[in-house]
Amino acid sequence: MEYLAHVDGERKQTIKEHLNETAKLAGTFAGRFGKSDWGYCCGMLHDIGKYSAEFQKKIIEGSNKRVDHSSAGAQVCLEKEGLYGLMSYCIAGHHAGLPDYGSMSDTGNSPTLIGRSRKKVEDFQAYKKEIEIPEVKSIPFDVKKSKTPDFSLSVFIRMLYSCLVDADFLDTEKFMKNGQTGRDFGEDVNVLLGKLEGYISDWLMNQDIDTVNGRRTEILKHCLDCGKEAEKGLFRLTVPTGGGKTVASLAFALRHAAQNHMDRVIYVIPYTSIIEQNAQVFREILGDENVLEHHHNVEFQDAEELHPMQLAAENWDKPVVVTTNVQFFESLFSNKSSRCRKLHNIANSVVIFDEAQMLPNDYLKPCITMMEELVNQYGASIVLCTATQPALDSFFQSGLRALELCPRMEEQFRFFERVSFQNIGTVTERELLERLETQEQALCIVNTRKRAQSLYTKLAGEGVFHLSTSMYPRHRRLVLQKIRQRLQEGKKCLLISTSLVEAGVDLDFRAVYRQLAGVDAMIQAAGRCNREGRQRKEESVVSIFQFEEKEYMPGLRQQTDVTKILLAEGEDIFSLEGIEQYFQMLYHFRGESLDKKKILEEFEQKRFHFAKVGKEFRLIEENTKTIFVNREEEADQVLHQLKQQGYTKSGMRRAGQFCIQVYERELKRLEGLGMVRPVSQEIQDFYELVDHDRYSEEMGLCLEGDSGAAVFL
Repeated sequence: MEYLAHVDGERKQTIKEHLNETAKLAGTFAGRFGKSDWGYCCGMLHDIGKYSAEFQKKIIEGSNKRVDHSSAGAQVCLEKEGLYGLMSYCIAGHHAGLPDYGSMSDTGNSPTLIGRSRKKVEDFQAYKKEIEIPEVKSIPFDVKKSKTPDFSLSVFIRMLYSCLVDADFLDTEKFMKNGQTGRDFGEDVNVLLGKLEGYISDWLMNQDIDTVNGRRTEILKHCLDCGKEAEKGLFRLTVPTGGGKTVASLAFALRHAAQNHMDRVIYVIPYTSIIEQNAQVFREILGDENVLEHHHNVEFQDAEELHPMQLAAENWDKPVVVTTNVQFFESLFSNKSSRCRKLHNIANSVVIFDEAQMLPNDYLKPCITMMEELVNQYGASIVLCTATQPALDSFFQSGLRALELCPRMEEQFRFFERVSFQNIGTVTERELLERLETQEQALCIVNTRKRAQSLYTKLAGEGVFHLSTSMYPRHRRLVLQKIRQRLQEGKKCLLISTSLVEAGVDLDFRAVYRQLAGVDAMIQAAGRCNREGRQRKEESVVSIFQFEEKEYMPGLRQQTDVTKILLAEGEDIFSLEGIEQYFQMLYHFRGESLDKKKILEEFEQKRFHFAKVGKEFRLIEENTKTIFVNREEEADQVLHQLKQQGYTKSGMRRAGQFCIQVYERELKRLEGLGMVRPVSQEIQDFYELVDHDRYSEEMGLCLEGDSGAAVFL
């Protein structure tokens, strides 16, 4: 009898063929971290439930009837002695997602692993005629390198799951498309290193360390040297603003990857604005086909030439991947096959965390623990890249210590100093406005959107601008173009903004005013002052101030309080030592809230809660709602499409350029006043602005009292 796995017209694929091909692929993927035997075994057993007569009937008749074929392999693994039971999570969840362990009271109807083990399935014993259970010889992870063995085991299961589901998807795709998948894997890292070396060859001739370009070259050369000499591990690249860290970090990563036979470079970045800038630089150096940009603003649809990139986004099978903190960490803690299939491609990669101070504080402990696993067990190298290095050493439990890649670091920071800081203390709005009115080109950053709108209203006039997340992204970009043009032409330009301009926005003002906030935020703000070094340091003043009134600042209060304490103690908060003190104190005060949902406790005693964590691990909490602003022709087309077609990934990506995030309490107030309404019942938490007088060209959506911190997916 011929047992079938897939049928496409006249073409057929037997179960044995599918299992063999999936096993080979999964074994190859797991081989990158030394566990090919596990990947191969998982691939051979994942679909043995398809040997049941009921499933064969479904295949032959082409019915849509659901037949559980995943529980069979899981049950076989659980019944077999030794470590095979670990694979039961992967096989049970290769369609539905990694399950929770469950409890002894679970019945066969429960989606947990215990429930799946007790589920009555169709007789699949015919598999024994064609399939032998492969032997597994290696241990799941290196016990000597793990201080959290239960967590290490959970990560191993997740990585094995990634190998299985990607192999399963790829073999099925290959059959369904008759081998014509359209995938393009890009070029080898050695080829990319050659392209980079050609790009920077002229730069390396500069030996004058008394110039900005000479200093950038010194940092770049040192990164290249470290890339060649250093073994895999943990690194820091602590480079001052203007030090050329984007190209320097790429140089280290490619040289390090080539030297250590690694597969790819992954950039993890907090802001989509930085991603778009960095990805463009990488494409110019390495070629479009080698750089995958993966975040919610990327539009893959309706463009045939982008089709290979859309496929690559599924499993990150490109030599350079640029993505967000949200995409990276939420995938690593997800239980869904669609998000997890890329994870095995993080193994044996160089992972660079740009703006490392933006690692999520609410989940810092589980994120650091995961990073430690990637280095110790999966052959990854990690680079923490920033001008304001967070104090993370104490969180690496296995003794990992970071090697600094910036040569003469303290000297570089002294050389690149471009501003003078002054603390002007507590001011009223009127006093602040009087100071701003004397300026010709100045940036003022405040902590809330309400305050930004209030200041702008009172200062408004020729050459005065407002930027905040009360304006949708496309609107903000248009305003930024006007601002850059006025700055370049030397015209009057005063900008009132929230923190969204502090990273990834290339602006150069003569003076900056920054409301008291976290030390890292204020240093980022200073990076918008005298950015090109055209003025003397003494002429380029960053003024720190605070208001008497208390403001609603979710997520910012603790950072501001720590800064106040350090200032009261007379610390130089803008020095390298001051930055380290700030982060040490912040993390000390946060304590247990650095793992606010107790994620690590869900992976203990070998009873893992993958589904629960997958649901709860959200770097951006869901207490914000989305308002769509329809004031452009394209926006009108997008809105019409959403109403006609409902939720689609491509539609929501396009819509993002015209959306504003607001807190739930603000949304309820606007809805109560009849100013917004749901777009459709099908799309949850998604509203359209119906009172267009509420949105202005100057200030965006008129709001009352909420944070100016942007939400980035």
